[in-house]
Amino acid sequence: MSRILLVEDDDRIVGFIKRGLEAEGYVVDVTDSGGDALAMVRETPYALIVLDRMLPGIDGLEVCRMLRREQHQHLVLMLTARDSLQDKVEGLKGAPTTT
Repeated sequence: MSRILLVEDDDRIVGFIKRGLEAEGYVVDVTDSGGDALAMVRETPYALIVLDRMLPGIDGLEVCRMLRREQHQHLVLMLTARDSLQDKVEGLKGAPTTT
């Protein structure tokens, strides 16, 4: 069974996404903290990380950058309400390059 980490600080969004993923057979771990997310990823192999861009403390973009620096190969789906071109470019910079 695939395990997904959901990192989101809005309880309504957590409930909606978690229910949907569990209905599809995934095991979903949830945290609302970037720091906790980093600790969880270091201990558990996740098939996917669903990551909110705007978290209190360590934001989602920085979490993604830290994971890439540590060479974690997890797939990351970033959730964001931000929609400027600069925000999109910054988000993609946190993504791994393909060779």
